[in-house]
Amino acid sequence: MTQPLALVLYEKLLPGSQLVNRLQDLNYRVQTVSDPALLTQCAEQAKPLLIVADLESGANSILAALGGIKQNPATKHLPVIGFCKEDSAQLRTDAAKAGITLLVTEAAIMNHLPQLLQQALELE
Repeated sequence: MTQPLALVLYEKLLPGSQLVNRLQDLNYRVQTVSDPALLTQCAEQAKPLLIVADLESGANSILAALGGIKQNPATKHLPVIGFCKEDSAQLRTDAAKAGITLLVTEAAIMNHLPQLLQQALELE
């Protein structure tokens, strides 16, 4: 059986590289994207099972890119887990507008990744 593919968008080395390692430990193939402008194109070509994105780095461009994923007929079905260092009401509002499936903190994604993956996949 083929391993599921996770598309991971991040700019900061930590926690991005830690997340990639954790996903690989959970038997996911991982493709990383560092430029939000390439996210939709990568998602169309790679056909991932889900997208995980660090919202802290260049949040406006990342939220716009994730919104583009949800507006594209070929990728709108993809669950998106967004993570950030600290949660805020404004970020929650912006994330909801962009169509993010789950918004969690860095600590939560590192400590509860298997459960979050399951939850995101069940919601979609």
